[in-house]
Amino acid sequence: MAANMVRFRGGAWGPVRRFGLAAYRKYSSGGGCPSVPLTSPLPGVPKPVFATVDGQEKFETKVTMLENGLRIASQNKFGQFCTVGILINSGSRHEAKYLSGISHFLEKLAFSSTAQFGSKDEILLTLEKHGGICDCQASRDTTMYAVSADAKGLDTVVNLLADVVLQPRLSDEEIEMTRMAVQFELEDLNMRPDPEPLLTEMIHAAAYRENTVGLNRFCPVENIEKMDQKVLHSYLQNYYTPDRMVLAGVGIEHEQLVECARKYLLGVDPVWRSEKPKQVDKSVAQYTGGIIKLEKDMSDVSLGPTPIPELTHIMIGLESCSFLEEDFIPFAVLNMMMGGGGSFSAGGPGKGMFTRLYLNVLNRHHWMYNATSYHHSYEDTGLLCIHASADPRQVREMVEIITREFILMAGAVGEVELERAKTQLKSMLMMNLESRPVIFEDVGRQVLATNTRKLPHELCSLIGNVKPNDIKRVVAKMLRNKPAVAALGDLTELPTYEHIQAALSSKDGRLPRMYRLFR
Repeated sequence: MAANMVRFRGGAWGPVRRFGLAAYRKYSSGGGCPSVPLTSPLPGVPKPVFATVDGQEKFETKVTMLENGLRIASQNKFGQFCTVGILINSGSRHEAKYLSGISHFLEKLAFSSTAQFGSKDEILLTLEKHGGICDCQASRDTTMYAVSADAKGLDTVVNLLADVVLQPRLSDEEIEMTRMAVQFELEDLNMRPDPEPLLTEMIHAAAYRENTVGLNRFCPVENIEKMDQKVLHSYLQNYYTPDRMVLAGVGIEHEQLVECARKYLLGVDPVWRSEKPKQVDKSVAQYTGGIIKLEKDMSDVSLGPTPIPELTHIMIGLESCSFLEEDFIPFAVLNMMMGGGGSFSAGGPGKGMFTRLYLNVLNRHHWMYNATSYHHSYEDTGLLCIHASADPRQVREMVEIITREFILMAGAVGEVELERAKTQLKSMLMMNLESRPVIFEDVGRQVLATNTRKLPHELCSLIGNVKPNDIKRVVAKMLRNKPAVAALGDLTELPTYEHIQAALSSKDGRLPRMYRLFR
């Protein structure tokens, strides 16, 4: 047996470096200091030297603006692959003067044939040579075209992105296929067991009635056949302009990305080029509050040996703030403090969970199937809402439980629960930013909105500074607004909007009492 091999617990043999062998023998035999804590370094073992990032790099996000107004943002992240994409200040909120659903159509048409590429298959084959994948997502305020591929193929990727965004063919055949895809998605949206996407649409429509972020994100059925190349081009010429775009990249050198942008995105005439004056919608979101109800038979949503029980879903929301305001961080902490989720988890509802909607709602009311807090935030407004679901016969009681939780937000905030919420928020932020595509989206969205990017350590510092008084202040401001309510399912027991509003204006959050002679 070699002199520098020792037997570890469990019987396995392994090497011990010579400078640590004496120390190992001394302490493993129980002699000397048998109770040395694991945190103390062993005598004779040299101090470790850790690799460090070059002082000039520091993972900063670099931003450059080209002559045509296009912004280029990048962050180097060492590795073989990169994520590059174009984010555009364009979404369903800009469709006030157009057919509703254009952004939905453009999302489905993305990465189809272009001036250089004859078909979607040709684009996918080009990306395959660099181990690449592509995706397009359209939200209420942003459209994002993204590609993840080998960093060596950056030139090809930027060329492809420029062609996809500025030179799409939008042929009749592709538009017809997209009509079918949109039709199928709308049918699927109404049939799926999880109603959250549909409720999110409804709560936005109720909160911002017929303006900006309240406009429908999905194409209405009556507009599907009206979509054609002319309609799409008239929208694209106003919103797909360089000053409304950011080319963002993660995992590449900034200078290399700028060089590719100059080559493929500077001085390029888009396929819809027109001399008409631009009509850009600069409307600011107007919070209205209100209620949207959708009576729907939920008894056959999930068939099979163990069907999901028939439920009624309610979402109640109040206006919060824009992500550009200082109060955005306290609202994010508040949302994390409320938390919540479904009633099914290992070991019983909410086992090991400490958020308010688990402790105060799901753990105490076994008949509630869901209680979750959401926070949607945009450049000019925000919406904090709670989604709850239960048996149709208990809707009134469920609504009262949720309104009471809103009122309790303005009460005392425990130091322990606040610190836990802040730690959870920091943890979620840092865990999400381990992923390259998430870093890409964060870089792109922040630069698109503010021309700069707050780094994670800055955000963590802001989160750490949130005090109980900050939570009380933002809640008091939020509770002064009218509520937005979305209701889906059997709504026989749903309280009136006026009663919900009265409950949120009261001291205890209780609904006004109702007296009935007959039930």
